[in-house]
Amino acid sequence: MERRTIGAATLEVGAVGLGCMPMSWAYSGSHRRGEESLRTVHQALDLGMTLLDTADMYGPFTNELLVGRVLKKRRTDAFVSTKVGLLVGEQHIVADGRPGYVKRACDASLRRLQTDVIDLYQLHRADPEVPVEETWGAMAELVGAGKVRALGLCAVGVRGGRQSGARLYDGTVRQLERMQQVFPVSAVEAELSVWSTEALDALLPWCATRGVGFLAAMPLGNGFLTGTLTPGEGFEPDDLRARHPRFTAEMMAENQPIVAGLRRVAHRHGEEVTPAQVALAWVLAQGRHVVPVPGAKQERWVAQNAAAPGLTLTTEDLTELAGLPPAQGSWD
Repeated sequence: MERRTIGAATLEVGAVGLGCMPMSWAYSGSHRRGEESLRTVHQALDLGMTLLDTADMYGPFTNELLVGRVLKKRRTDAFVSTKVGLLVGEQHIVADGRPGYVKRACDASLRRLQTDVIDLYQLHRADPEVPVEETWGAMAELVGAGKVRALGLCAVGVRGGRQSGARLYDGTVRQLERMQQVFPVSAVEAELSVWSTEALDALLPWCATRGVGFLAAMPLGNGFLTGTLTPGEGFEPDDLRARHPRFTAEMMAENQPIVAGLRRVAHRHGEEVTPAQVALAWVLAQGRHVVPVPGAKQERWVAQNAAAPGLTLTTEDLTELAGLPPAQGSWD
């Protein structure tokens, strides 16, 4: 697989990564199967999808344990990214950016992942009660201690500023500027797909001009852009899409023209090309510093995603995709 670099440290990863969260968290629990998930991670590594993206809160903790079972056997094949800063309670999630907590959490993640170093350690969310410089400084000390190779910020779910009329990620950019004064940011993870393009406005250019890698989360729109979801079919109660405004039957029907556009482009490239591969190829076309990280928990989807870098979109394709109707329905 094509390789891409993350940050000024020139950390190399496969052009498409693997989001491991669906194997343990946020999607239909009845579809989670441990042994199948393990095979899926191994398949991803076999195909050159070296970046494995996880977090301590996924499960919580069980996703890191799963990834750790693979890393124990194949550490040199993988680039592991995990996150810190969010605590999961019974009915809530809270941020914790205290330096002492960050250091303890890192040690716990290392144990679960069965490794002595984390390739990319991401701040999952800044704690409003702790200056981000303090949290980031503690994470920088982990780099100095040899427990972490590089640092990143996860901006998934950060959607402030809409009400004031500011661009969606302006607050994130200001936060990144503060963090850069303490220690270099190697990567930013945020949502980017053909139906969620807000990062193109300010966040992606910020990364490009500073040599910061961009990890595109949800590049397949939580599965919608694959064209495999049926409006009105419903989701299990523990699936995040069951409560998501864009995944009501009405909104899924309204947004079918987006999937139809992906299908038209796919058809031009051959019968075997899928809407999901076109969606990933679009993300890859947004810059050499961009690495899509689609979630998957089955080997067949990983194999399909791994083929996306081999699809080169034409100017006609990109023009058609740029002209697709905007997504209907709130994303918040």
